[in-house]
Amino acid sequence: MADRGASALSLPEDWPAHPDPILALNQMGSFDWDLDTGLFHMDAQAHEVFDLRPEEYDDHPESLAIRVPRAEAYRLDSLVAQAMKDGSENYGVYFRIRRRDGSLRWTHTQGYIRRDETGRPRRIIGIVRDATQELSESAARQEQAAQDAARREQTNVVQLTTAALAHARTVQDVIDVLKDTHGLTHLGATSLVMGLVEAGRIRLIAEGPEGSFVPGTLVTRIDEPYPMSEVVRTLSPRFIESPEEFAEGFPVLWPHITDLNITSAAYLPLIVQARPIGAMGLLYSDRRGFSPEDRNVLVALGSSIAQSIQRAMFYEQEKDLATGLQQAMLPRTIPSVRGADVAVRYRAGTAAGTLGRDIGGDWYDLIPLPGGRVGAVIGDVQGHDTHAAAVMGQLRIVLRAYAAEGHTPATVMARASVFLHELDTDRFATCLYAEADLSTGVVQVVRAGHIDPLIRAADGSSRRVAVEGGLPLGLSAEFGSLEYPVGTIELDPGHTLLLCTDGLVEQPGTDLDDGMQTLTALISTGPDDVRDLADCLIDVAEERGGDDDVALLLLRRRGLDTPKSGGRLQQHVAPGDPEALAQARHMIGAAVRAWGAKDRADEIELVADELITNALMHTEGAAIVTLRALTGSDRRLRVEVEDSSSALPRRREAGEQGVSGRGLLLVDLLADVWGVEARGGGKCVWCEFVAPVPD
Repeated sequence: MADRGASALSLPEDWPAHPDPILALNQMGSFDWDLDTGLFHMDAQAHEVFDLRPEEYDDHPESLAIRVPRAEAYRLDSLVAQAMKDGSENYGVYFRIRRRDGSLRWTHTQGYIRRDETGRPRRIIGIVRDATQELSESAARQEQAAQDAARREQTNVVQLTTAALAHARTVQDVIDVLKDTHGLTHLGATSLVMGLVEAGRIRLIAEGPEGSFVPGTLVTRIDEPYPMSEVVRTLSPRFIESPEEFAEGFPVLWPHITDLNITSAAYLPLIVQARPIGAMGLLYSDRRGFSPEDRNVLVALGSSIAQSIQRAMFYEQEKDLATGLQQAMLPRTIPSVRGADVAVRYRAGTAAGTLGRDIGGDWYDLIPLPGGRVGAVIGDVQGHDTHAAAVMGQLRIVLRAYAAEGHTPATVMARASVFLHELDTDRFATCLYAEADLSTGVVQVVRAGHIDPLIRAADGSSRRVAVEGGLPLGLSAEFGSLEYPVGTIELDPGHTLLLCTDGLVEQPGTDLDDGMQTLTALISTGPDDVRDLADCLIDVAEERGGDDDVALLLLRRRGLDTPKSGGRLQQHVAPGDPEALAQARHMIGAAVRAWGAKDRADEIELVADELITNALMHTEGAAIVTLRALTGSDRRLRVEVEDSSSALPRRREAGEQGVSGRGLLLVDLLADVWGVEARGGGKCVWCEFVAPVPD
């Protein structure tokens, strides 16, 4: 330390004969540094702190050089000089001294700087003390604090990992959580290996770092000399604390993983209800050994992971069962349809956190019908469980059977509703049945509480088709309201009919109309091919997610080269329903023109209207009108009107003022041939028109 020069202030008369007893009791020495004379007076306790005998010190700071290493003296001088320069009143600093035996000891000094009236430093009075114990305790506290922080961090990682595992639904989800950068790597692990016990063997499901797979370890026996086999056998963790221990304990495995630079490893059994379901290993490349705290944390983590794996395995088993049931309930194949391109898709819902919910009651079906017609069905049974899927399967089969029997669309829907009501279930179902004659493009649609169909034109423009509907299946039978109005749609060549369930339409926070508008816009901008369009719509549903499942059916009518022969259309007309009568006229007119017989369209419409009106006026029930295209030596169009009355019609002359009696005269005049047939408890009045195939 530097000499400060000339004398100005004298020592107190009692210095250093009577040092402060409080300082002495606290093993503190005092000093008085006269900056004018440069003399550095210390009391006896200060001599002890510096490990100096009285004769070894001459009150000059230079005498302390034998105890204060040069680097420490330079640092101490710099700090004191800075304190005097910047006007500080005091300073404090830790520094080391070299004791008589050569060892270093931490010391602490505090000094108070006295200045004259001009502010010039004249004197420094202070204390020195042994700081070894203080710093040791401080270091211990810091070490303890670091350990506590590390323990909190480990606990936090366990909590975060456990929270993340709570959202893992599949075994792969569990592995992804553990391999994530915010997962176990926070515990210092370089990589993860994991295996599951299956039929007395361990199947590897996570193989560690890329390129680290060891041939022959994909499936291993429990009695083989591998770490995971050992922990499964013993039900105890194995902590490998060094490469040497790894090589010695597992000589078969070690040569294959030496390139991974593994310095330690922790292998944990995955135990659930006292039964091992697998094992996992954490591999480290920057640590050796495991403290008791580390081991406790890892064991606790292993228990949490085992529970998550077990839960994921149960979920996958239930999902496999649900998927199998769902696939069994849906059609195995969709028949090819002459004159149309068809695409069907199904997407299971994803009810987060609920096992067994990846199944629902949505379904589709395509039913070949006589006369080149086809029935398209889309429906949704209430609920998302195996019961909904079972009801759906029965309902699908019943609808197919009723349609194949030749019933009208309205009758098919009514009978299906009665069946569901009598099934002794509390479920109801929405459904839409569309019966299409692809030779004419006429589509008869019946809707039971389901969303409307959509049509995409050949130019890509799309629209929602409003179809009057009835109550959902099951409810209409319960409330005695089995009347289902039949709507008619003309599907031109190149147009696509889209049927779907509400899972494709409904979104959180939006109503059904907004969802239909969004879907319409999406269809308009989608691919032209029906299969590509179906994939596009399902991809959108996948991205959006949601709890509800989705069923989708697309039917695109091909061009005008579709054969015109063999067509058949049918319409149910209820008494007192003028709209149904108008729909029947529209259906017949559109079909006749589509079949290339527009020259006779007015005649056929007029005759059909007369026959339907007679049936409604002279019988108590509804009328069923059927239009057929018959092939043979010459093509004929046949109109049939069936009613429930067995009374045969009589042709008679009408008087001048007569209103009735003219109907059959008109039929006889316009039709090429007509007749009456008995049908069960009723009859069928039919007529035929020769309609040559146009060139």
